[in-house]
Amino acid sequence: MPSICCGCQSQYTYHHLLTFLLTFFSYVLLHASRKTFSNVKVSISAQWTPSVQNDSLPAFSPGQTWEENRLFANEEEATLFLGALDTIFLFSYAIGLYISGVIGDRMNLRYVLCFGLCGSATVEFVFGTLTEWLHLYNVYLYCGLWVLNGLLQSAVWPAVVAIMANWFGKSGRGFVFGLWSACASVGNILGAFLASSVLKYGYEYAFLVTSVLQFAGGIVVFFGVLTSPKEVGLCMESETDLGPVVERDPDSERPLMSDLEEDNEGRDDGYYSVEQSEALQEELVQPISFLQAFLLPGVLPYSLAYACLKLVNYSFFFWLPFYLSINYGWKEAQADRLSIWYDVGASSVRGTVQGLVSDFLGKRAPVLAVSLVLAMGALVGYSHSPNDQVVNAVLLAVTGFFIGGPSNMISSAISADLGRQDALIGAAGGQYLVSLIESKLGWICVFYFFTVMTGGSILFIAPLVYRELRAMWRERRGINQHL
Repeated sequence: MPSICCGCQSQYTYHHLLTFLLTFFSYVLLHASRKTFSNVKVSISAQWTPSVQNDSLPAFSPGQTWEENRLFANEEEATLFLGALDTIFLFSYAIGLYISGVIGDRMNLRYVLCFGLCGSATVEFVFGTLTEWLHLYNVYLYCGLWVLNGLLQSAVWPAVVAIMANWFGKSGRGFVFGLWSACASVGNILGAFLASSVLKYGYEYAFLVTSVLQFAGGIVVFFGVLTSPKEVGLCMESETDLGPVVERDPDSERPLMSDLEEDNEGRDDGYYSVEQSEALQEELVQPISFLQAFLLPGVLPYSLAYACLKLVNYSFFFWLPFYLSINYGWKEAQADRLSIWYDVGASSVRGTVQGLVSDFLGKRAPVLAVSLVLAMGALVGYSHSPNDQVVNAVLLAVTGFFIGGPSNMISSAISADLGRQDALIGAAGGQYLVSLIESKLGWICVFYFFTVMTGGSILFIAPLVYRELRAMWRERRGINQHL
């Protein structure tokens, strides 16, 4: 293949557009299918518990009243198991990120991405569709499938980020990655629409539709995606920059730890391009150990702050449709469609607005702290939302705006693999806590729990807020003295 590497490409080509679209919609389809489970929890819970018996009928023995193939005696037990499945998924997903990062550095990214998409789609089809068609209900089977699903889905994110970084490099981390970062929210919205459209036929068809689409997307990726410009004779930007092609997060922004910004520019969440030249690979710095990462200034408090906020964010992702249906008595399809407004509020719009404000001030932490305080107020306000879908939608969008923005601003401050995985582990444990608190104390206490966790994020970043406010005061005083 003739080489055209005469410097970095100044203009994007057709191949850049194709790569953008394929990676974008790959993650859209993954999130759509991941969202399906939260969109059908009410239906699954009803299927796993016996129907309410008519009180006018004569009493029967337990063996007669128990319906065949039912897993749990009541809704409370089913809800706790749903929370346990969310926890299992996030734990396995966090562990899988370690594994997939290593595998992605040693295998073709196209194979890794296709395997993750098709494998996860197959598991979700078996979990939600095949088991229902065969009336095969088993706790251990569900747990095993969800562990496997978390591991397979963890292969997708590092792969799409590395492919995007290969094609767009450092020049694409602003506008291009800003557009691309909407993939998760678009996927959540698509998943809610698809699930609500077919729920009337049974929850198994929601899994069927999203898993088939995801599997088809994996096939398209296998035959269509180009993992590197080198495959079509173009050069990678990193070859002229002599630096690794990396990317932090779909909503990556300038690090909050401003005193470490220069050090963080060459660091990411641990997912590097796997198609670097051998000469370039030799120049890369060896990864630090977990202990060294913990000792880096700011990593531990930011990891804890991110874990607190990620717990709240993931709880809305996993439990919002269930809450809307159970708490307000709305049909599950209506609850699914209404839950979309949280993702609308948590979309890339909030990152743009909060980013503009922080850029104007030149400081991130004060903007973050104000957003978190407003997020606490939004959580308290939403917990008292009336039984009105319009009001609920507005409050949901506001809550998503103030929770989603800070979550991504904090994530950009964590410069090591350690922080991201710790946040996922914290969010994983929180999902079972949500189901436990709800079953014992009610939904109002769940929202109080969310408010406390958001307050914990403020507490962990308080030293940085103080330091940046003090720096702003010194700068202003210096300007006044010169005047």
